[in-house]
Amino acid sequence: MDILQDLAKWYTSQCNGEWEHSCGVKIDTLDNPGWIVTIDLKGTPLERRTFAELSDGLGQDNQPESKNWISCRITEQQFIGAGDPDRLIQILTIFLQWANNSE
Repeated sequence: MDILQDLAKWYTSQCNGEWEHSCGVKIDTLDNPGWIVTIDLKGTPLERRTFAELSDGLGQDNQPESKNWISCRITEQQFIGAGDPDRLIQILTIFLQWANNSE
């Protein structure tokens, strides 16, 4: 569970009395099935950092072509990571590696 502890540490480091009132981290399920992780970057040191979009197993319409798929990108000052049911840890790892290398 180190990845959850690392995510909690990142989240806590962003909390400044304001950020956490309108921003945060959301982990939810998708019906295709899979996971979606949304992490607000506005007001953090990451909000202007570039991120190399990652996509595997998706078709031209951004729909999964197989059971093994993942997509991570930055959209509107949010990290959006989505993937098949086995990719949650990988999505969180991708975010945290990027976030830790950005500091």
